[in-house]
Amino acid sequence: MKSKRTLSRSMDRLVGELRTLIQSSRQQVLRAVDAIHVRTCWEIGRHIVEFEQGGAARAQYGEKLLPRLAEVLTAEFGKGFDDRNLWNMCAFYRGFPILNALRPELSWTHYRLLLRVEHPEARDWYMNEAAEQNWSTRALERQIGTLYYERLLASKDRKSVMAEAKEKTAGANRSPREFVRDPVMLESRGHRMYGS
Repeated sequence: MKSKRTLSRSMDRLVGELRTLIQSSRQQVLRAVDAIHVRTCWEIGRHIVEFEQGGAARAQYGEKLLPRLAEVLTAEFGKGFDDRNLWNMCAFYRGFPILNALRPELSWTHYRLLLRVEHPEARDWYMNEAAEQNWSTRALERQIGTLYYERLLASKDRKSVMAEAKEKTAGANRSPREFVRDPVMLESRGHRMYGS
C-alpha cells in the first residue's frame, strides 16, 4: 500500500500534467479562434473591395457603401461591423493581399495595429517579428511607436537596439488572453468577436 506522501506526490504530478494539458488546449482554442477571425475579416474586406471595383453600376454606392453595410450587418450580427471596422477590413485586404502570407499566430488586433505602418516592407517585418517573438499587441504597439524597425535599419549597433527592444517588451509580452479561465468565455467572445 502506498504511503500518503507517495500518493500526495503522485497526485501533485497528475494535477501538474492536467494543468499543462488544459492550459495548452485553451491556448490552442484561442489561436484557432483568432485564425478564423483574422481570415473572416480578410474575406469580408476582399468581398467589399471586389464589390467596389465591380464597375460603374456599383460606383453609385460610393461613400455610402460602408455605412449602409454597417447598418445591415450590425442589425443582423451585432457590434463589430461599424463602418470604421469595415474600412479596416478593406484596408487589411489591400495591405495584405495574399491570405496565405498572413501569420496565424497574430490576432485581428495585431493586424489592425500593423495597418498603421505605412511602408509594406516595414509592415511585413513587424508582422513576422511579432509572430516569431510572440509579441502581445501591447508589445507590437510599442515597437511600432518607437520605430523599432527603422531604428534597427539606421543603427550601426544593432545588438544594443535589439537588447533595448527586448528589455522594453518583456513586461508587455504577456497578454490577458493567456489566462482564459473558463471555456464558456469563448461563447461570450462570439458576440464581440469582430469588435475593436
